[in-house]
Amino acid sequence: MRDKIVYALGLAAALVIAWNTYAISQLPDEVQQGAVFKIIFFHVPVAITAMIFAAVALIASVLFLITRKFQFDALAVAVTEVGLAFLAANLVTGSLWGRQIWGIWWTWDARLTSALVCWLLYAGYLMLRRAIEEPTQRATFAAVFSIFAFLDVPIVVFSIKWWRTQHPQPVFWGGGSFPPDWSRHFLYNMLAMVALGVVLAAVRYSQEESQREIDSLRRMAHAF
Repeated sequence: MRDKIVYALGLAAALVIAWNTYAISQLPDEVQQGAVFKIIFFHVPVAITAMIFAAVALIASVLFLITRKFQFDALAVAVTEVGLAFLAANLVTGSLWGRQIWGIWWTWDARLTSALVCWLLYAGYLMLRRAIEEPTQRATFAAVFSIFAFLDVPIVVFSIKWWRTQHPQPVFWGGGSFPPDWSRHFLYNMLAMVALGVVLAAVRYSQEESQREIDSLRRMAHAF
C-alpha cells in the first residue's frame, strides 16, 4: 500500500512538472532578461528542496546520535543523496542562467561559492560512508559529519544578504514580486519538486533498509 502511494505521488509530481513546464513556456518573457528568466521556475524550487532535505538530514543525524536507531541513519543518507542531486540541478541551472545574463558560466560569488562548498560537503558525506564498513561506526561518523556539513546551509541561504554579491537578490524576500499567474506556476513547481524529492527519498530509504537487512544476514552467515 505504501509503495502504491509513493509511486502515485511520483506520477502526480511528474505530470504537474510536465504540464507546468508547458504552461511556463507560454508565459510572456521577462522585460529585461527575456526567456532565460523562466529558468527561475526550476532553479529556485530545486534549491529550496535541497535545503529542506539538508535540514531533514540534520534532524535525522541528531536523532540517530541520540537513539542509535538505524532508521534515522537510513533516512539521513536517503535525503542527503536526493538533496545532493537537487543541489547539482540548482548549480547547473544557475550556470545556464549566468551564461546568458553575465556572459560567463561561473564566478566566485559568495552565493555560488558557498553552494558549491555545500555540494562538496555532502558529496564528502557519501564518500565517508563508503570508506567505513562497520555499520555503527559508519552511521556515527556520518551523522557527525552531516551536522558539520549543515553549518554551510545558512551561509548559502543568507550569503546574498550578508555580503554584496553578483547573484541577484531573491524575488520574494528581496523586495521583488511576481505577477499572480507567475506566482501560481512557481508554487506548482515548488510543490511538485518537493513531492518528487520525497518520492525519490522514500525509494532510496527502502533500498537502504533492504541493504541493511542483507548485510545483517551476511554477517550472521559469516559468523557461522
